[in-house]
Amino acid sequence: MLPYLLIPVLPFVGFLVVGMFWPYFRGKGHWIAVPLIFASFFLSLKAFFDTLNGPSLHFVLYDWIHSGHFDVSISILIDHLTAIMLVMVTAVSALTHLYTVGYMKDDSGYDRFFAYISLFTFSMIMLLMSDNLLELFIFWEAVGFCSYVLIAHWYERKPSWVAANKAFIMNRVGDFGFLLGILLTYTTFGTLTYSEIFAKLPQHLHDTIRVLGAFNGLHASSVITVIALLLFVGAVGKSAQIPLHPWLPDAMEGPTPISALIHAATMVTAGIFMIARLSPIYNASPTALSVVAWTGALTAFVAATIALTQRDIKKIVAYSTMSQLGYMVMACGIGAYGAGIFHLLTHGFFKGLLFLAAGSVIHALAGEQDVFRMGGLGKIMKITFPTMLIGSLALSGIPPFAGFYSKDLILSMAFQDGMIGHVFWVIGVATALMTAFYSFRLIFMVFSGKERFSHDGHHGHAPHESPVVITIPLLCLAALAVVAGWLGERYDIIGYLAQDMTIPHAVGKPELSESALKTISVMAGVVGILIAFVMYGRPSELPQILARMFQPLFRFSQNKWYFDELYDLVFVRPTIFLSRLLWVEVDKGVIDTAVNGVASFCRFGGAAMRRIQTGQIQNYALVMALGLFGMVSLYLLIK
Repeated sequence: MLPYLLIPVLPFVGFLVVGMFWPYFRGKGHWIAVPLIFASFFLSLKAFFDTLNGPSLHFVLYDWIHSGHFDVSISILIDHLTAIMLVMVTAVSALTHLYTVGYMKDDSGYDRFFAYISLFTFSMIMLLMSDNLLELFIFWEAVGFCSYVLIAHWYERKPSWVAANKAFIMNRVGDFGFLLGILLTYTTFGTLTYSEIFAKLPQHLHDTIRVLGAFNGLHASSVITVIALLLFVGAVGKSAQIPLHPWLPDAMEGPTPISALIHAATMVTAGIFMIARLSPIYNASPTALSVVAWTGALTAFVAATIALTQRDIKKIVAYSTMSQLGYMVMACGIGAYGAGIFHLLTHGFFKGLLFLAAGSVIHALAGEQDVFRMGGLGKIMKITFPTMLIGSLALSGIPPFAGFYSKDLILSMAFQDGMIGHVFWVIGVATALMTAFYSFRLIFMVFSGKERFSHDGHHGHAPHESPVVITIPLLCLAALAVVAGWLGERYDIIGYLAQDMTIPHAVGKPELSESALKTISVMAGVVGILIAFVMYGRPSELPQILARMFQPLFRFSQNKWYFDELYDLVFVRPTIFLSRLLWVEVDKGVIDTAVNGVASFCRFGGAAMRRIQTGQIQNYALVMALGLFGMVSLYLLIK
């Protein structure tokens, strides 16, 4: 048990040591954090190989809550789904830790940053290894907290803490629904442990059908549908799905290593992991699966349309993350959980690569993030350019790179899912074309063409290739972006994952062969790359002409479908107006007036009474005489 327990414990030790003594490390905190996370990665590999051909591993550390029928323990569950996720999370985290050594070396909060990313890695690992919903929820919230403090790492900058607040609030909206789903799950099944819920689920459906009768049997899963949808609300917030997605692009205000680690490869995939983990619940509700699939498809499409016109290099990659998360959610919605997790794994590698490569470009240009102020960096950045090109090819689904195997598998399985599946396939292919276009728009704008940046930089340094400590993680992730998809298909990762997940229905006979479907999706990617080359690969006025011709659509995309403006109008302004109304009219006008009125009455009453206290004995004698006269008169009057 000890080697498996050390997987989360080692990053937590790194957090405690660096976090408690960070003022004394003085820029040397990586000597503690980096080796510990690499050790956690190697132990994750051991857990993966131990479960490869063997049973799942389950350990109860201690009984946490035992009250009546409510029994929850802190446990570790390592099955096939958890094992493969652990390998991806710890690998990307370890490489990101190493990258941070070079990227953040001059930052005033260097050691504090290492403490927080170690805490995040611990929280994410425990989220993956939990065996019950309450333990999952605690570490679900923990990764959200880590996201908040890391986005706000540069808290002296207003955009950073504004983005952190936005992420925190929007995730709390999703987490409220998630918590309600957990409570309803316990009310329905009397337990929060995964295995016990799954064991009781068939009996619950059977008993409901028996009580309601055959006619109402169609509604037997109504409670299960509510549970699934409430839990999915949490996934919508955490995985940046419509309508709780606007926080993800704004989170790019945080340091680039966090964009790669939390907002590309790990935390945002927690929602997809949760859906796959609870697949028996979703399989019991076709309605919930339909909602999941449509949410994912719309998110993939909307995010791709927004990415077409963005200028910030990190936000382009961020919207591609949101789009790819939509692919994964759509895959889960059509029951292709294995394909969704497969894409989650490959995406973690090539999207982590893209973010870190984008950070390398930003580092070379001393903080510049506008792609229209770049250009010609290909001949300067001899390592960053080819690695980012590999990441873009993988994202575009071009063979033999990783994205080709996983994303095209999702599209093939969507096409085989009936008429609705055909709609999802069309949306997916259109999204794939746009993905290839905006990915290579970025490549051509940044690395080719004429130089549009200052050769002196912001700090007097000309653009240059990043140091070795930054480029080594890029090379490692580039290698994984090339081979991860092939390895997954070669060793049947879908079959490996299927041991822990079930599909809701049998897949129908495809109207097109799998090779034909893959050819179409690859051609969509190639067409997108060609369009990007025509528009941005060489000097052309075509982008400006098209922007003028389709100005309403261009502005609609550039302004991110006006989601922020809509939420500001519907939620933010009314909330501020109501708050100000309650402050001015109720708090100040009523409550403060009443409290201050009592104080004023006492003050003025005291001042009036104080005038009686003259200090002259004859005045006191007069008052006493008048009082005695009054009492005697009252007595005689009453008698």
